[in-house]
Amino acid sequence: MTTPRRMIDVSGEEALYLLEGASQGRLVYEQRDATALRPASHVLEYGRLIVRAPAPAAAFCGRIAVTYHADRIHPVAGTGWAVTAAGPAELVTDGDEGAHYRRTLPGWVHGPHDAVLRIHPQTVTGYHFGHGSSTAVPAREAGRRQTR
Repeated sequence: MTTPRRMIDVSGEEALYLLEGASQGRLVYEQRDATALRPASHVLEYGRLIVRAPAPAAAFCGRIAVTYHADRIHPVAGTGWAVTAAGPAELVTDGDEGAHYRRTLPGWVHGPHDAVLRIHPQTVTGYHFGHGSSTAVPAREAGRRQTR
């Protein structure tokens, strides 16, 4: 008999804490009327998410909305967490600042497909995955238990 799995909402504050403890995720954005998904590394600084991804800088001209997702899920047990942050993003265009993040955030490529973005998260959601009883816990109750 398998143990039922549970998905429990976490507060936005706890979701940011989980995101801060991770270093890699996935950047999702629109490019030429299609959804693009790229691996990325990140750091959370002063409430902003700095992301380095192998994506063309031209895709981020102006301020566009992007989504960033990171997770840690045990492949066998199915336990762990997932966090998604969404909001407007802008290219880091200052040369010194961009060089700093390229030194500190690991990347996959250099050149035209090496973008450093600053995301201003407006929506942050997160979940813990675990095992428990077969009765589901309503998200609003789970959120109350998680809020400190």
